[in-house]
Amino acid sequence: MSSKRNYSVPAFRPLRVFAFDPSLSRQLNNYMTIKVPYEDVQPGPVGRKIEIVDYDISNDRYYKPIDLDDPFVLMGNGLEPSEADPRFHQQMVYAVASETVRRFEFALGREIRWNVGKGKARNSERKLRIYPHAFQQANAFYDPERRSVFFGYFAASQSDPGSNLPNQTIFTCLSHDIVAHEVTHALVDSVRPHYTEATYRDMPAFHEAFADIVALFQHFSMRDALIDTIRRTGGLFYRPKLEADAPSDGDSPQIVGELSRDNPLVGLAQQFGEGMGMRKALRSAIGTRPNSKDIDTTFEPHLRGAILVAAVFDAYFSIYVKRSRDLLRLAGAGGSKPTDLHPDLAIRLCNEATKTADHILNICLRALDYCPPVDITFGEFLRAMITADSDLVPDDPWGYRSQIIEAFRLRGIVPEDVASYSEEALRWCGPIESNRPLPPCEGLHFDVLHEVNPNTEALNKARAHENAVTLQRYAASAPRVTAALGLVSRLNKQDLKIQVSSFHPIHRVGPNGQLEVDFVVQYLQQRQVAIDPANPKSGTMLFRGGSTVIFNHRGEVRYVIVKSVGSKTRLARQRAYLDEQAEMSAVALYAPDADKSLSFSAIHRGF
Repeated sequence: MSSKRNYSVPAFRPLRVFAFDPSLSRQLNNYMTIKVPYEDVQPGPVGRKIEIVDYDISNDRYYKPIDLDDPFVLMGNGLEPSEADPRFHQQMVYAVASETVRRFEFALGREIRWNVGKGKARNSERKLRIYPHAFQQANAFYDPERRSVFFGYFAASQSDPGSNLPNQTIFTCLSHDIVAHEVTHALVDSVRPHYTEATYRDMPAFHEAFADIVALFQHFSMRDALIDTIRRTGGLFYRPKLEADAPSDGDSPQIVGELSRDNPLVGLAQQFGEGMGMRKALRSAIGTRPNSKDIDTTFEPHLRGAILVAAVFDAYFSIYVKRSRDLLRLAGAGGSKPTDLHPDLAIRLCNEATKTADHILNICLRALDYCPPVDITFGEFLRAMITADSDLVPDDPWGYRSQIIEAFRLRGIVPEDVASYSEEALRWCGPIESNRPLPPCEGLHFDVLHEVNPNTEALNKARAHENAVTLQRYAASAPRVTAALGLVSRLNKQDLKIQVSSFHPIHRVGPNGQLEVDFVVQYLQQRQVAIDPANPKSGTMLFRGGSTVIFNHRGEVRYVIVKSVGSKTRLARQRAYLDEQAEMSAVALYAPDADKSLSFSAIHRGF
């Protein structure tokens, strides 16, 4: 008998995971199956982009890797969810990480290529390494230097463990939210590598907020849990509490069925938060009320990031209410109380909630390509969202963009250099101060097949080199072209090099079915400047600038998103921020020139 396969390759590999985390047990349909894009994997699992390495640093121990191609594992759609089996932990991390990567690639219209790391930790294999049981600590973090994600484990609080046993071992790798959050850090680092530099208070907050946004939006793909929550909340599934199974007599519930529960759809990392003695989820999609003044006084990365998270989810829930207003009216008229929803009506509401969540998440993900290459602010992310959405979907019958703008405005997120909060004012502009159209950048390769086909790597490299040379020459082809792209040829008698940091074609299909093809380029510049101009002994720091330039398929410049390396305002703000951080740092006296890179390990301590 021939051993050659005579069957077509499946599109997906179904794998079972916890929908939330083990603390919910089987409540709210906590077991779900993720359809992971199929690939050949080695035990680990080890695929083309993700490598699970189950080494416990604290105990110097390797755990036996799972073989997803074992017939018994295949027959069961993977192992059954288990807190006790490290092989299931490996399976869950691989499945959630793969799903998160898939969402990014779908929205961005291209394959993700991981940042290769730096210095001695540079890894040419371009795989993201994930350690499910890395250390014994209440922490989980992404390390940009090693291009790896590390998950810890710890003992739950002895005095106030919530739904956990006192001193129960909590595995952060079993939290769907924490896995998606950490992998998102790695994905953002691959798309915008310089966002790991702490140059302003919005930088670390943006990284944390964006990772929370991706993790929380994945909740709304969990249909069984979403339908159950919709029925318990009368369709208003953003409410923080769920209706109890049975009505209680007054304020004194007599049985478990009369107790209301926290809504897991709007909470992030429930088991972790309870295990730390917080009595609630670690963070929430609706954790802050609209207050335009909070952003002026909130600087801790997670708390400041919560403002951005709340703005995005305020827009999402408001759009959902608008899209489902007719169904919600039916819900109010269909029973003796709002939670008496007909099952068919709950399914319809679920469809609207899932569709809207996918729309908003895709807007957030696509916006990354419309962000500046360095030093992003919340206001610039708002402009990127508006531009990205209006670029692909010119018509906006449900008012997505106006709702997003209003949610950001109510939380005091003010974009710089705009005349108003109108869509026209917030959209990014074309070439800077160009009195006549710029010449097109000719010779760019847009071939999508060669972009994603791993069997043509040599051709990929050759075309990438040609594109880099073409883009470099174009930026320096004439002074007016350089200036129109927001770049600086010479400053303070010093010639400044223009670096083509990254470039890629993007292919997206709009609602009209038409293929939209653009080319996104990040130009970078940098210069050494004094940390304190008034103190010659203060030393120097690296000050970066540049621009994101979007070309159309004819090589014509459509948008220029600038962070000029010659900006005195940005430089003064960065100096002030670094002074502020130095004063807060316990090691400031010993390391005044400390590296600006974010330490996710320090930020995530206690997550």
